[in-house]
Order: sequence, then C-alpha cells, then structure tokens
Amino acid sequence: MNLYIRREASKLWKSVCSEIITEIGLLAENWKYLLAGLLCQYIHGLAARGVHYIHRPGPTLQDSGFFVLPELGQDKAYISETVFTCVFVSFFLWTFHPFIVKSKKIYTVLIWCRVLAFLVACQFLRVITFYSTQLPGPNYHCREGSELARLPRPHNVREVLLLNFPRGVIYGCGDLIFSSHMIFTLVFVRTYQKYGSKRFIKLLGWVIAILQSLLIIASRKHYTVDVVVAWYTVNLVVFFLDKKLPELPDRTTVLLPVVSKDRSKEENHKLVNGNNVDPADWRPRAQVNGKEINGGHTDNTTNGT
Repeated sequence: MNLYIRREASKLWKSVCSEIITEIGLLAENWKYLLAGLLCQYIHGLAARGVHYIHRPGPTLQDSGFFVLPELGQDKAYISETVFTCVFVSFFLWTFHPFIVKSKKIYTVLIWCRVLAFLVACQFLRVITFYSTQLPGPNYHCREGSELARLPRPHNVREVLLLNFPRGVIYGCGDLIFSSHMIFTLVFVRTYQKYGSKRFIKLLGWVIAILQSLLIIASRKHYTVDVVVAWYTVNLVVFFLDKKLPELPDRTTVLLPVVSKDRSKEENHKLVNGNNVDPADWRPRAQVNGKEINGGHTDNTTNGT
C-alpha cells in the first residue's frame, strides 16, 4: 500500500512539475495581457470608487423585482455574497486543475487571458453606463440617513488610490447599471460551458447564475434593471468577443505517426519496434466511419478501394 502511494505521489509530482514548466513558458509569452487585465480591474475599482463621491441618496425607485421578491433584510444580505464567493473560488480552482488532473483541456495562463478580456470589455461598458446616469442606491447603506451614502471629499490622492480597501469596495454606492457580480458570474459560467467537461456542473452553473440574480434583487443590492441588463450585455459581449479572439489550443489532440503507402518494410518495422521516426510524419489523425483521415485526406485503402 505504501509503495502504491509513493508511486502515485511521484507521478503526481512529475505531472505538476511538467505543467509548471509549460505554464511558465506560456506566462513568459502572455504576461503583458494578464498584467493589463489585472490593471483594468484596479481601474474599474477606481471608477466605482469615484462614482460614490457624486452619489446622492434618495427615495428607492419603483421596481418590479422588489414587488415580486420579498426583502431578505440586512441580517441576511450575506447570502448573495456567500453564493458569489463560492462561484468565484470554484472557478478559480477549476482553472488550475491541469496541474493535478490527467485529462486536460485548457492551459491556466491562456484561459485567464481570455477571461480577463471578457471582464475588461464588460466593465468598460459598465463604467460608461453608471457614469452616464446616477441612480439612488437601493442598498441599505446607500439610502437617505446612512452615513455611508455620501463620501466626504478625499483628504489626499492616496485615499482615492487605495480605494479604502476593503471597506470602500464592500460599501460602495452609485455603481448600479449593470451588476458587477453578474458580470463575473456569467463570464465564469459561459467559460466553463465552453471549456468544462462535466455536463452536470454546466447545468448547475446556470442554475446558480439565476439564483444569484434573484438573491441580488432580494438583498436590495441592485435594481432589477441592473441584473437584466447584465444578462444580455455580458452574454452578447462574450459571444462576439469569443469569435474575435484566437481559439485556445486543444490539449486533447493526440499526435500519431502517419504511415505512408510507399514506406518500405524496413521503415515500418522500425516504427513498430518504437525506433525513431521522421518528425515530419507526426500529424493529428482522426477516424470518420472507420476511415483514417491524414492531414485532411481520407485513406480508403482499408476498404479495399
């Protein structure tokens, strides 16, 4: 038993080391895109902080979602944040599964480059939207009478640049249309929908996205319009941007040697015995109706034609 555990642990360690080397090479090529994406996340935070300075509390607007969904109350406002945290952590961990799982479909660096591109595009539209029109926040700390509803003028630039983290991020006001939580949730769900492998998790992801939408409205963190606009905006942005971005390489493609018709018996004998083969002969091969396809051409010799 101990021998088996040591052997499997050794295999896992070799797999992790191999994946690290691969990802480091990809990181060296794509670090600029990752850095730009992370920088844009910070800029988005600055924009959300800035709109809080010009937020003016007022009566909560009439909202159909508020009539339909009962109010959870301040003591249960954590529920929607808990669901969002689970979605975020689960997706983050899934993007690193190639380091320990044998069946791999994605590269961690490349999938995050793609995800950040989706997020930045959606957040750019979001910033334009919530600066165009400022609505009175429906959240409890954004209502009239709350000390957090308005921000005093900053004493220095440092106060603005540091975003008063984490308090300033949690108790923000004014950045309503459209929901940032739904941007992250829908981008994560759509990404797993395309690159994930478990059908049940794909279905569960959409169910959680719907549940998250209802919880956000019931918690009075956003108006219904903020959630509705997020649903069609994020899906459209991801749909069109996904067509423009280069497709990720498929890690499931297996390279097999192509045996030419005119190959001599001696060369075929070497191939069978595992001797060296000309690298030019290694190409992806697939089967369609029992026929091998080499480089896009079908070999019909197996059918006797």
